[in-house]
Amino acid sequence: MASVTSLSDSVHQRLAAALSAALPQAGSADPLLRRSDRADFQANGILALAKKQKANPRELATQVVSRVESGDVIKDVEVSGPGFLNITITDRAITQNLAARFADDTGRLGVPRAEHPGTTVIDYAQPNVAKEMHVGHLRSAVIGDSVTQLLEFTGESVVRRHHIGDWGTQFGMLIQYLEEHPHELDHKADEVSGEEAMSNLDRLYKAARKVFDADEEFKTRARRRVVDLQAGDPQTLAMWQKFVDESKIYFFSVFEKLDMEIRDADIVGESGYNDMLAQTCRLLEESGVAVRSEGALCVFFDDIKGPDGKPVPLIVQKSDGGYGYAATDLSAIRDRVFTLKANTLLYVVDARQSLHFKMVFETARRAGWLNEDVKAVQLAFGTVLGKDGKPFKTREGETVRLVDLLDEAIDRASAVVREKAQDLSEEEIAERGTQVGIGAVKYADLSTSANRDYKFDLDQMVSLNGDTSVYLQYAYARIQSILRKAGEARPVAHPELDLHEAERALGLHADAFAATVAEAAAEYAPHKLTAYLYQLASLYTTFYDKCPVLKAESPEQVENRLFLCAVTARTLHQGMALLGIRTPERL
Repeated sequence: MASVTSLSDSVHQRLAAALSAALPQAGSADPLLRRSDRADFQANGILALAKKQKANPRELATQVVSRVESGDVIKDVEVSGPGFLNITITDRAITQNLAARFADDTGRLGVPRAEHPGTTVIDYAQPNVAKEMHVGHLRSAVIGDSVTQLLEFTGESVVRRHHIGDWGTQFGMLIQYLEEHPHELDHKADEVSGEEAMSNLDRLYKAARKVFDADEEFKTRARRRVVDLQAGDPQTLAMWQKFVDESKIYFFSVFEKLDMEIRDADIVGESGYNDMLAQTCRLLEESGVAVRSEGALCVFFDDIKGPDGKPVPLIVQKSDGGYGYAATDLSAIRDRVFTLKANTLLYVVDARQSLHFKMVFETARRAGWLNEDVKAVQLAFGTVLGKDGKPFKTREGETVRLVDLLDEAIDRASAVVREKAQDLSEEEIAERGTQVGIGAVKYADLSTSANRDYKFDLDQMVSLNGDTSVYLQYAYARIQSILRKAGEARPVAHPELDLHEAERALGLHADAFAATVAEAAAEYAPHKLTAYLYQLASLYTTFYDKCPVLKAESPEQVENRLFLCAVTARTLHQGMALLGIRTPERL
């Protein structure tokens, strides 16, 4: 199925052709087309062009209008104000365009794939081994998953990387404790729940910490164990692997609850780059990008200074020979550029790490690993706040466990579903409650621009009114209900029919899905898609209120309105899927 040219692109082409005909010397000029409340579209490009050509904008606009090919797509063009063009589309074009989208049997609604797709490595969902996932891990996972879906949908090759914290000095303490208490991670049964795995790890971590803080001899043994781990001692590595495996049982249970696909092959933690660290340092030192300063290997920057005015370097290797995060991150860049052949490296990481990544990317540029053809981008996200506007914590000031938060969202959503449910079994209520609850959490996160903080307010998130996923899910379920009740009547497009104002508004917006997806993917901005879908559901609500579907005036009108319902449902379903949110058929 070929992609469908959107109405705005069709209008754009016709206006651009008329502009070139009226002003051949201007070459190809952009009519600057956008949606308008005065007409279907408004073109503002003539003002700038007239200024450049020293022409009268209203006269130029009038000449352009006389050359616009109207008929099949454009119904009417009028000059307004100092030289704007107001363009109205034919009803036939709206219906025909949607019919072409509806006929796309790939389910893509005629959305084109990018002409020159590349390879993007996206680094997101980065929990730490042997530690509980908290609300801070939520945003990286949710934003990263949606951006991945958007990029893949537009044809980009996407390599997922989950850079888990699975290395470092704390493992010396944990491994040494497990060596001295070998049964701490044993399982009672074959099947282990994520909750059980986490409580095993949590118990062991607390016990090890207690001994480490109280017993100097244990502390010495634990530090020796770090050296063994870094040297690759087989027995130490085998015990380290136990912590990683136990943590993965827990991670996978949380990601499953979040309804996210995380594949084992995509989990490449800090340890995955160990073999590259020494070479990374050597390459940086030999090329002069990094220099020795007080024994440490450092990279300096003119524009990065501390409060005392002294330069703050990126420390790649410490004076004791140990490696910091920078060495790992720079090795990961080398791997992603030279082995995975990425054109774009995308990091979905907390905004508080922006300075670190700015320094790492600049170092990689100086080393020649990043250049005109390979870019690195940090998709920095803000903090999750409580209702009080302060960072989200429990009453005791602890960081909130992610699992508790998700369970509470599912409970709240299940109550909403139960209240509205007419013919759902308990099992269906539980299943829908999970889909609505997890959808609500994801949507609240994604509907805020990533770099802004957002308030975690469950009452608001599961509300049926306002800009929430529940509102969109109910709009979808309502359409499915109408389509089920239609009996013999089928969704069929009738381009010959005149459209009601509410039908036109819905149709024009539905046609803009492809442009919205392209923009959201190009800008790594899922919030642009959520805003589009919310408006789609709102326009559908207006259409539903003003245009009877099953009781329309003629059989053709019934079919055409069912067709508008079906196109809207398909667009909602596909759009929500790109956000990682389910759309239940019945609610």
